[in-house]
Amino acid sequence: MHLSHSRAVFMMVLVTLMWSIAGVTTRHLESAHSFEITFWRSFFTVLSLLVILPLLQGRVVFTKIRHGGTALWLSGVCWAVMFTAYMLALSLSPVANVLVTMSIAPLLTALLARFAIGHRLPLRTWVAIAVAGAGIVVMYGTQLSSGGGTGQLVGTLIALCVPLASAVNWTVVQRSHAQGKDVDLVPSVLVGAVLSSLVTLPLALPLQATPHDLGLLAMLGSVQLAIPCILSVWCARVLKAPEVSLLQLLEVLFGITLAWLGANEAPGMVVLVGGTLVLGALVSNEALGWWQRRAVL
Repeated sequence: MHLSHSRAVFMMVLVTLMWSIAGVTTRHLESAHSFEITFWRSFFTVLSLLVILPLLQGRVVFTKIRHGGTALWLSGVCWAVMFTAYMLALSLSPVANVLVTMSIAPLLTALLARFAIGHRLPLRTWVAIAVAGAGIVVMYGTQLSSGGGTGQLVGTLIALCVPLASAVNWTVVQRSHAQGKDVDLVPSVLVGAVLSSLVTLPLALPLQATPHDLGLLAMLGSVQLAIPCILSVWCARVLKAPEVSLLQLLEVLFGITLAWLGANEAPGMVVLVGGTLVLGALVSNEALGWWQRRAVL
């Protein structure tokens, strides 16, 4: 699937919107909690991918997994960490807390891409990262000062695993393609879902999810996770790692808004101010990049 830069940007925005429904959805579960939520979402992701990937690539997808090499399996481990840590964090902390914590991904990705791959980032991207970082500091400071207790602190620490794994994952994807290796990392999403399911199943017992819960978690496994994760890997072949992570910050704005409207988790004014800084950084970076490419043409 060939994507232009502009289409890749648009697709990443759509991906972040699909990702952002996790928080508000989990707030409407009846009986499933913690590891069980994580297990069922990952399990339904596996089922979805077992249908989607063969349709896209045929049975050769399973051969690619067996012979994918270190890059594919490392990416799969990163996906598993993200899948697991994200849902566990949501079960312990407010949606805004988790999403703001995840927002440090661009900073971590930029550092990894700079030292591991040697990406030379344009000044506009560094400025955007700095402005987005300021917004994150504003929002994160508010969350820490709210005094949410030990559970929220643990949730925040677990949420930190998501940007760490994300930074490693996108750097692996970019490095693989930069080296010209014909390695398809799309199946790594399936590897990650399988690993997440296997790890969380023993911890999820006894299973208590109601049919209502299973319906919502099945939706998360397919619409919120399987489909957008595949799309995001395609986008990573076109966009640079820090650029992808900047676009991922939109999930913060979408997720907080949906939790506010759909679950009555209203963010404070300071969170809204910080979110505005983040969105401004994203829009400015993409607009400047678009104008520069137009000038070259």
